Order: sequence, then C-alpha cells, then structure tokens
Amino acid sequence: MTNKVNTVLYTGVTSDLKRRVYEHKNKLIDGFTKRYNITKLVWYECGSAVLPAIAMEKQIKAGSRAGKVRLITAMNPEWRDLYKEL
Repeated sequence: MTNKVNTVLYTGVTSDLKRRVYEHKNKLIDGFTKRYNITKLVWYECGSAVLPAIAMEKQIKAGSRAGKVRLITAMNPEWRDLYKEL
C-alpha cells in the first residue's frame, strides 16, 4: 500500500485483504498507515498459508525501496488503486 502521491510504502499480511484495506482507507487502525495516510492498494499477492506469507512480508520489508517499486510496477505499472478490483 502507499499514500496518495506514492512516497510512503507499507507492507503487511492479512487473512482478509478486502476488509483490511477498507480499515486502512477509513483510518480505523491506529499506527503507521493512519499517520502517513496510506490508503492506496497498489500490489498484493494471494496465498493459502500464513507462514510463507509472513516470510515474504519480512523479505519485502528488508528489501530496498527500488526493489519494492519494481515489484509494484511489474504488476501495476500505473500504480492505480487495486481495491475496487478485489
């Protein structure tokens, strides 16, 4: 996820992506996403097991911004909000 001008990136794991993005968009969760106005879903990957998802989250978080930008751009070159497509 990112903010309106794509300057701040956020990575997380959830079992219900649509619900979680809704919560972020409506500022129902205190913390990083609320503070930095993270409201736009620009990349996601679905999986069926939580442990591999957490491992991937850690790998993405440990990576560079350039790596995250490449990951997003490969799936979503325009960086449009994917929430409505869920």
